[in-house]
Amino acid sequence: MRKKTKITIDPKYILAGLFVFCIILGIISFRFENKMTPVRSAVSSVIAPMQKGINAIGVKISERMDYATTLKKTVRKNKKLQSQIDKLSAENKLLQQDKYELENFRKLYDLDQQYAGYPKVAARVISSDPDNWYNTFIIDKGSKNGLKKNMNVMANGGLVGIITEVNKSYSKVRSIIDDNSNISGTVLGSSENCIVSGNLKLINNGVIEVSGINGDAKIEDGAEVVTSQISDKYLPGILIGYLKDLKKDSSNITQTGYLSPVVDFSSLDMVLVITQVKDSAELGEMLK
Repeated sequence: MRKKTKITIDPKYILAGLFVFCIILGIISFRFENKMTPVRSAVSSVIAPMQKGINAIGVKISERMDYATTLKKTVRKNKKLQSQIDKLSAENKLLQQDKYELENFRKLYDLDQQYAGYPKVAARVISSDPDNWYNTFIIDKGSKNGLKKNMNVMANGGLVGIITEVNKSYSKVRSIIDDNSNISGTVLGSSENCIVSGNLKLINNGVIEVSGINGDAKIEDGAEVVTSQISDKYLPGILIGYLKDLKKDSSNITQTGYLSPVVDFSSLDMVLVITQVKDSAELGEMLK
C-alpha cells in the first residue's frame, strides 16, 4: 500500500498571498467606488436596523447587569446594617435590663434603710401561681441561706407576706392578698387594732379587706396600717397599706372597710426577707 504524500506550504508563501489579495481588494474598491455605493446603501439599509436593535439589546443587558450588581451590593449592605441594628438592639435591651435591675436594687436599698433595725437578705422571685397576681410564689433563697418558715417578706416599701415552706435552695411565700392570709394590724395615729384579710376577688379592684376596727374610732381615708405588736408571726411596724371606705357594722360595735396594699402584687421581681422570726414566747409575755 502506497503512503499518501502530504503537501506542505511554507507559511511565508501564504502570508505573501494574503498580502497580494488585500492589495487587489483595495484597488477594486478604489476604482469601483461609485459603482459600489448602491450596494453599500442596500447593505446599510439592512444592517443599520439590525445594528440598532443589537445596540438596544446590549443597552438593556448592560442596564440589567448594572441593576443586578447594584442589587447585590444593596442586599449585602442591608444585611450588614441589619446585623448592626440587631447588635444595637441587643445592647439596648441589656442596658434596659441593667437599668431595671439598678432601680430594683435602689428600691431594696431604700427599703432596707427604712427598716434598718431588721436583718435582711435579698431574694429573687423565680416562679408564681399561673394567675394575674402574686398571691403565692417561689424565691431563690432557702435554708442554706439562713431562711426559715414564718420569716416576713417585704418589697416596694412594705409588707409582701410570709414564708410558708423552706427547702435547701428555695422557699415558698404566701402574700397578704391570698385568701388564707390574716394579719393583725395597727392604724397609725389612732393605735386602733384591726385584721387585714386577703381577698383575691377584691384585689382586682386594688384592695383587700379590713375589719375589727373600733366602731367609735374616727379614722380618715388614707390612714396607714402597719403590722401590730400583737401579731403572732409578723414583726411590728411594717407598712401594709392605706385604709379607705370604713363603715360601721350592723352591730355598731366595729367598723369594716378596705385596704390598698402599698405593694404592687401584679408584678414582683425582687424581695427582702427579714431573717428574724418573731418570738412567740416574747409575744406571750407581752400579752400577760
